[in-house]
Amino acid sequence: MAKNISIAGKGGTGKTTLSALLIRYLLENGKSPVLAVDADPNANLNEALGFATRGTVSEIIKQTKAIDGVPQGMTKDIFIDYHLQMAISEGEGLDLLVLGGPEGPGCYCFPNQLLSHFMEELSKNYPYMVIDNEAGLEHLSRKVTQSVDYLLIVSDSTIRGVRSAGRIGNLVESLDLKVGKKALILNRSHEGVDKKALDEEIEKTGLPVLGVIPEDEMVFDFDASGKPLFELPQASGAVKSVFEIGAKLAI
Repeated sequence: MAKNISIAGKGGTGKTTLSALLIRYLLENGKSPVLAVDADPNANLNEALGFATRGTVSEIIKQTKAIDGVPQGMTKDIFIDYHLQMAISEGEGLDLLVLGGPEGPGCYCFPNQLLSHFMEELSKNYPYMVIDNEAGLEHLSRKVTQSVDYLLIVSDSTIRGVRSAGRIGNLVESLDLKVGKKALILNRSHEGVDKKALDEEIEKTGLPVLGVIPEDEMVFDFDASGKPLFELPQASGAVKSVFEIGAKLAI
């Protein structure tokens, strides 16, 4: 079964940057193949990785709700399983599955149950799985993934951001999820931060700080030009910091 590394945090904190660079750390350290899962409705992990997508899981599930969505003579479970297999984008040592947007009205218990089973079976083919989650942890709250080995909650270096990270940590507790270790990642650290006040707020969350990623002009430049963050030079401060975080995970 794959080691599940889940990345969480409010929008704009750098979850996708951390996910992409952590995947790069795994691949460059011989820890492959890796299954990347983009569970954020605002899906852009594929762009950070330089991947072309083959459709989303939400599109497949919505199709099963349409009157003529499933062809005659094919059961819904076979239809979903076939298209889920087809939705996996394959690369060298790395595969990507994009969950997509909200499900919409109606009951999705049956397809979600099938998705959960599919994810469980799929994870057996990979030693590592990295999930880029949305802030609300919908993917985890639906128990689509049964357990998480490492939950990394990303915050910018602000008191408001750290408070938000603390609320996400509390949400995990309230959902009674199977989580091995939780940790806080501070992103875009820069000069001028009131470190004492920030440290006091971090202590309130009860989350250990696993790493600090500096504000990196290279990340902004790559985002602005549409270049995959996966291709950031090794001299990038973000790359160096994420590699240090990967080493600390001892995976």
